[in-house]
Amino acid sequence: MKDLERIAERIRQDLEAKNEAREKALERSRRLTQRCALCIRAVHRGQSKEAAQLLAMAKEIAAELKEIVADYPDLYHAGYTQDALKELAEAAITYALVNDKSLPTPDELGVEYAAYLNGLGEVVGELRRYVLDLIRQGCLKRGEEVLSIMDDIYGVLVTIDFPEAITGGLRRTTDMVRGVVERTRGDLTVAIRQEKLREALREFERKMG
Repeated sequence: MKDLERIAERIRQDLEAKNEAREKALERSRRLTQRCALCIRAVHRGQSKEAAQLLAMAKEIAAELKEIVADYPDLYHAGYTQDALKELAEAAITYALVNDKSLPTPDELGVEYAAYLNGLGEVVGELRRYVLDLIRQGCLKRGEEVLSIMDDIYGVLVTIDFPEAITGGLRRTTDMVRGVVERTRGDLTVAIRQEKLREALREFERKMG
């Protein structure tokens, strides 16, 4: 049974290496998710320089993560890895859209297409938050522009009609996007009507004065 011992030892070594890679991947995934969340927070606070720095750090961590799991396809496709890469897509796209920069591609970010699409869907929630901030600031024209972007995102996602196993649950994300877009449209419509009413009242007061 000497062959059995050699086989078992080889398996143990491989599993030890894989387990070590898994632990490192989990740690990088947590760090990546954290940096992406901080990046998005900085975007909403108008801290573009800080957001860009955090995004650059996130990309570096993502590269480390992919290198760690390069020899283990099952770890690369594991939920925590793909979720972290989805967060990178969400942060990078949010940063680009809010700051009027070119939309990053999946290949530029180094993320799978399914992760990119789901990240793109979650961006709509961040854009809603941005629109609500714009409404409070009275920047309704910019709000309409962002709503148009949200419509475009939904228009693309709704055409991706493939099994959930391939798209990583994109259908659920798309359903969420539809609701977010419609709520945002309602909020913006009310704000625009209120602004028109205020303008009409100001004009009436000017004529009466």
